[in-house]
Amino acid sequence: MAEMDEASAARPFALFAAGKTDVGRKRDHNEDTILLRPDLGLFLLADGAGGHNAGEVASALATTSIANFFEATEKATRRKPEVDDFGLWTGERRVGAAVKKANRDIIEIATASNKHKGMGTTVVALSISPQAGMIHVAHVGDSRCYRLRDGALEQLTQDHSLIVDVLELRPEIDDETLARLPGNVITRALGMEANVRVSIRSHQLAFGDKYLLCSDGLSNPLTHGQIAATLGSDAPVDDIVDAFIALANDRGGHDNIAALVVACAEGTDLPGVEDHRAAAAARLGRFGARATNEDSAPEIMIIGIEEIDVESNIRVLPALSMTAGQQDAIEHYVAPMRRSSPPGGVEQAMCTHCGQIVEGDFCPFCGTKRRP
Repeated sequence: MAEMDEASAARPFALFAAGKTDVGRKRDHNEDTILLRPDLGLFLLADGAGGHNAGEVASALATTSIANFFEATEKATRRKPEVDDFGLWTGERRVGAAVKKANRDIIEIATASNKHKGMGTTVVALSISPQAGMIHVAHVGDSRCYRLRDGALEQLTQDHSLIVDVLELRPEIDDETLARLPGNVITRALGMEANVRVSIRSHQLAFGDKYLLCSDGLSNPLTHGQIAATLGSDAPVDDIVDAFIALANDRGGHDNIAALVVACAEGTDLPGVEDHRAAAAARLGRFGARATNEDSAPEIMIIGIEEIDVESNIRVLPALSMTAGQQDAIEHYVAPMRRSSPPGGVEQAMCTHCGQIVEGDFCPFCGTKRRP
């Protein structure tokens, strides 16, 4: 168990954390990695994948890289306000940048070593800003973060999986087609693409909160109710983690299992905490006021950023509401993500069954063979 040290900064919370990984009953090696760095306010979990134990390398590299980034930026972060001039949380941007750095490090190692080629890992990380009473959650893949508050369990992350992506694109898809989709396909992972998108959310801390980080080896076999009941135990966090591991193994242990629990108890308010929160609130207020006062500028809708796999120009609505310089800046951001042509020069076509744009001989959404 790790307790946040009070000497590093004034904080109103007493935070306790524990974590453990387990190989499971059906696997011969463990590719899950956890990291607890209460001195940095950092807790994270990674679930690796790849042949020849490369997944274990990827997950370990991800945790090490993110921790190194936090160590290197600790002093500079302390000098920055909690909320920057754009109304964004500094801690949120920091954890996102750390995950991006880990992605680059994994790709670099995989490119340089044949035995590590193709390795990747999911990641879910908590970065805690105790003085501001905020927690920043970043994730890539299907490793999850849950929060238990006042007896109610909430999943704070949404899986980057094929099924989730399909439902976002086609919520009207019929159950028969949906049932044919593989349920174990993730669409984002560190080490796969140079420009990985990191999902980041910020939430207020509250006394009594409990957070669970877990790999799919735990979330898949357990029900929502089982997770809520186990996380809601009054036992120490170490015992809660042990209970999660045992429960997942009892349900089959088909995959590696990783669980990390962070509990937020009431601590002693030390001088400076309320001032720190007030400063953050004031900066957020100024940002909101600035946005509201720009009544003369129309709201701008940008179309085309998500269409990164095809050649398309960004469209702006209303027309002429953005300067040429602003459009150039957006194009500069989008250009590295957009492919100039389909991968391998394969021609795209519409699936005759489900209507999705596909490449290759079979539709990945419904499995229908492509007609010539």
